[in-house]
Amino acid sequence: MTITQLTYFLTIVEAGSLNKASEKLYIAQPSLTAALKELEKELGFTLFYRGSRGVTLTPEGADFLPYAGQVVEQYDNMMEYVGKRESQKKKFGISTQHYSFAVKAFVDLVKEYDTKSYEFAIRETMTRAVIDDVATLRSEIGILYLSDFNRAAILKLLGNAGLSFHHLIDCETYVYLWRGHPLAGRDIIRFEELKDYPCLSFEQGDAASFYFAEEILSTAEYIRTIKANDRATMLNLMIGLNGYTLCSGIICEELNGDDYLAVPFAADSVSESSVMSIGYITKGNRLGPIGKNYIEQVKKYLNID
Repeated sequence: MTITQLTYFLTIVEAGSLNKASEKLYIAQPSLTAALKELEKELGFTLFYRGSRGVTLTPEGADFLPYAGQVVEQYDNMMEYVGKRESQKKKFGISTQHYSFAVKAFVDLVKEYDTKSYEFAIRETMTRAVIDDVATLRSEIGILYLSDFNRAAILKLLGNAGLSFHHLIDCETYVYLWRGHPLAGRDIIRFEELKDYPCLSFEQGDAASFYFAEEILSTAEYIRTIKANDRATMLNLMIGLNGYTLCSGIICEELNGDDYLAVPFAADSVSESSVMSIGYITKGNRLGPIGKNYIEQVKKYLNID
C-alpha cells in the first residue's frame, strides 16, 4: 500500500468515476484501474461498486475512507514541514570555554559561507553549559580542556552524556596579564609572586565545581580572587586592577588587542600538574561537513597537522 494508491482512491471518491479521476490525476484510466485493483487485492476487499453512471463506495470502502484520508493528510502535513525545513537556513553552532582561538577559527569559518543561507552561533559559556549544549545538540562542537585534576570527573560526565573528547593540543600554563602589569617584564612568573594581585576567573554557576573551572590550578590557595562572566570584562579587570589569569598561552591579538601578553608560569612553584589538554567534544563521533571545516580552522590556527 502506497501514498499514491491512497491518493488515487480519495480522488476517485471525490470525482465519482474512474474516468473523471483519471483526468484530474493526469493518468491513463487503465493505469488508474490497475492501481485500484492492486490496492483492493492488498486490502482483501472491494472498495467500489462499478456502474454505468460511475462508482459508489462499498460498506468496506466507506469504513476505509476516513483512515485513508487521515494517512494522506498526515503525509501532506509532513511534506509541508519538510519543505519548510529545506527552505530554512542550515544551522551550525559551537559552545566553548573562553578561548580567543575558538572565536578566531569561527570567524574564519563563517567567512567561507553565505550567511544568507546559514545560521551560525558561537556561545562562550560555562563549562557545564558547553557539555549540556553538545549533549542536547544545541551545538555540534564544544571546546574545553582536561587536566590531571579534572580529567576523571569531566570524562565521566562526558561518558554519561554520550559525548566523546577529541584531543587537539597540550599546553603549558601561562600567566595572562596586561603589558603595564608590574610582572609583565618577567621571563617566568612563580606562583608566590602573584599573591599581591587578584586572580581573575570565570563564573561557573551556583552548582559550580572545582572540576568545571576554566583556569588551571583551581584548587590553589589564591589570596585575592575576582570572578567575571565574559572575556571583555576579564580584560578590563586586568588593566584596571592589575589582575591576571592562568591560561594556555594561546592568545589572539587580532581579537583581544596587543595590550595583553602571556608570560610562562613556573610549573615547579606548585605541586599540581599545570599542563592543559585542550580538545573538542562531540555527540558520539557526530561531525558534519561544517563541523569538520571548523576543526580544520582550529587546527590551522593552532598549527596542528
